[in-house]
Amino acid sequence: MSRLKSHIYSSKVSSAYEKFVPKEFINYLDKESILDVEIGNQVLKEMTVMFSDIRAFTSLSEKMTPQENFNFINAYLKRMEPNIKNNKGFIDKYIGDAIMALFPENPEDAVNAGIFMLQELEKYNERRIEKGYEPIEIGIGIHTGKLMLGTVGGENRMDGTVISDNVNLASRIEGLNKFYGTGILVSSDTMDGIKNKNMFKFRFIDKVRVKGKKEPIEIFEVLNTKKEKELKKITENLNLYENAIKFYQKKEILKALEIFKKIYNIDSGDRIIDVYINRCEKLLKEKINEEWDGVENLYEK
Repeated sequence: MSRLKSHIYSSKVSSAYEKFVPKEFINYLDKESILDVEIGNQVLKEMTVMFSDIRAFTSLSEKMTPQENFNFINAYLKRMEPNIKNNKGFIDKYIGDAIMALFPENPEDAVNAGIFMLQELEKYNERRIEKGYEPIEIGIGIHTGKLMLGTVGGENRMDGTVISDNVNLASRIEGLNKFYGTGILVSSDTMDGIKNKNMFKFRFIDKVRVKGKKEPIEIFEVLNTKKEKELKKITENLNLYENAIKFYQKKEILKALEIFKKIYNIDSGDRIIDVYINRCEKLLKEKINEEWDGVENLYEK
């Protein structure tokens, strides 16, 4: 009887702790329950990391009381979480309004989750507008690579965490959405890991060097959540766009600018085209440095 009580108690403790430390985290450490985890337990895995963040959250939260802030964040997170879980991911942590999630299997799981999150956000915004609240926007960044899952802490406090430069890179990629006006950005490492690329619509965005990284990365936009009209315009202009990018990377800036302007005349609402037109005009004005390699240095998060 005492064994049964002990087992029931252990199960309850484990279930309670799963709300704070994901059971997947415990499983990857090869432990049966949170009670078996010790400081310093660690394992190296390749996973896909997703970061999402609410745009202009600080200015939004300033208009709310602390209680309203909590209610808003919880209402939002409640809608986002199932899309991650239903696509074989798990949430590593919430950081205020931000979500960090891990996808242990296929990179496409993370991309699918991101698409469903934006679709759910659209429904949530419809309800917010009906109730007189302003709609919100989020950015999602996805990157694939090796990371270390483990436990850190001291004698009286322990925490599960993920340590890797790849985690930081996923966060940086998420931040780039603000600059490019995009919803979901993925790295080339994530793209390379997707087995069935026909499931998605991608567009090359840029080759960038982000803060804290020496090596540049290529980033791509996921187009699957674009409105029908917007997607139609982007698709129709895609060949022109890709040619302009090729000229740009070959330092044939004038040719690139001519094509970007042609696209702009067809679709002036595409933020990416604006970015490249401004960049080309600046390069022509200042003259290209011989060492220029087509990589944009974006050091702000």
